Amino acid sequence: MTHDQPEEMTEYSLRELLTPAPAPAEPDGFDAFWRATFEEFGAGPVGWRLERELAPTDAHRITEIRFDSSAGEQAVAYVMVPHASEAVRRGLVVGHGYGGRTGPDLDRVPADTAAIFPCAPGTHTGVDSRFPATPDQHVLAGIEHRDTYSHRFTAADLWRAATALLDIAPTASDALDYSGGSFGGGIGALALPWDARFRRAALDVPSFGDHTIRLSRRCTGSGEAVRQHLRAHPEVRSVLDHHDAAIAARRLRIPTLVSAAVLDPAVDPRGQFAVYHALPGSRRLSVRACGHLDGEIGQLSDRLALQDNIDFLALPDDRLA
Repeated sequence: MTHDQPEEMTEYSLRELLTPAPAPAEPDGFDAFWRATFEEFGAGPVGWRLERELAPTDAHRITEIRFDSSAGEQAVAYVMVPHASEAVRRGLVVGHGYGGRTGPDLDRVPADTAAIFPCAPGTHTGVDSRFPATPDQHVLAGIEHRDTYSHRFTAADLWRAATALLDIAPTASDALDYSGGSFGGGIGALALPWDARFRRAALDVPSFGDHTIRLSRRCTGSGEAVRQHLRAHPEVRSVLDHHDAAIAARRLRIPTLVSAAVLDPAVDPRGQFAVYHALPGSRRLSVRACGHLDGEIGQLSDRLALQDNIDFLALPDDRLA
């Protein structure tokens, strides 16, 4: 290891990653905090309105909507609904990475699926927000208290996006799934244990798994801003514990696929595997050679992980065992 090759590029052996590390300690009141958050933001109706029509595909009508965010502002989401309403067999909520989104991911949505692609509070430039859009600022917004932290509202908006989707395509409730990567993978792990409407989950290179690990080394992602902030403000450590994806994953009972990388400069592989190891129920692991890497190898790894994600969500129930 040299100064030109910083520690964040460390590649772990698969043998090491497949051995569960000691589970992170849970803060007092973790379950009560998240149940109360769901009751406040996820249990009731959600107001939404059509903003504009987008170019359709052969299989789907595509729209942009605004819905009432848990943060007390308007949130943006993109919705794909099959042209024939009777064709809807499944529903899908798709989280995004800290790069944000400006439209739906067309290749994620099968012809029989109605899907919603919500934008996390503050990450869409088309609406005003009290949260900043840049990852290094968003990840610290409201970190002074567990009730005001940006990740709490991002998780809550996944519930609210699901409600909006089921208003638009009610039959999607028969098989409602979640898919999210990186930031969206970690937020998905936080949100899903408390919402009984979801059937399955696919979490790709999930962030926020085991903050003790996350804070122990440099990285190229938003975690570095958190690590630096904690040096000056150690009192906010308990806020992070209430937003730990590996702790939340212990409560996740639905069949879940975790795609985890052995090399990742942005999200520590040990934290990704910690989310997988924490799952108590039906689970699958897809091992990626790398995550969050540019170039041909990184793009290939992303494509393979996406196909694993799509295949897992499409499996018949009797093939999950």
